[in-house]
Amino acid sequence: MYEPIRTKSVHTMAEPGRSFPHRSREEELDIQLAGHLTALLTVTDELRVLVPAPALDTAAQRLTDQVTRLRDGRSPLRAAPTTASAAPTHIAALHQRAHTLAGRALVVATSRDDEAAGALAAERLETHAAALGISG
Repeated sequence: MYEPIRTKSVHTMAEPGRSFPHRSREEELDIQLAGHLTALLTVTDELRVLVPAPALDTAAQRLTDQVTRLRDGRSPLRAAPTTASAAPTHIAALHQRAHTLAGRALVVATSRDDEAAGALAAERLETHAAALGISG
């Protein structure tokens, strides 16, 4: 009733003798955590331009330090913020985005038992929640 398959499936496992790069779960979590913290750093840099505050400068430096540690000494690329003036709704949207990113970073940091990154993510989560008026 059905015609037999004549070619090998593309979904089969690689040949046992072949070598291809493997990453451990810890390496994958490091990559995820560095990505979330880098995104949080980008939003923090944007907020630093719109609402200058020493606390944001300190947070940006701490985020940079954590990303550098996770990326084996390679510093994150920093984007230049887009504008120096914005509506309060734009600032609130940035705080919301930072809150979401800090939450994601906290989940990954907890998963990989990274106390330093977890503490920083929790601190940023609380700070942005306070800026949004979210009680937790």
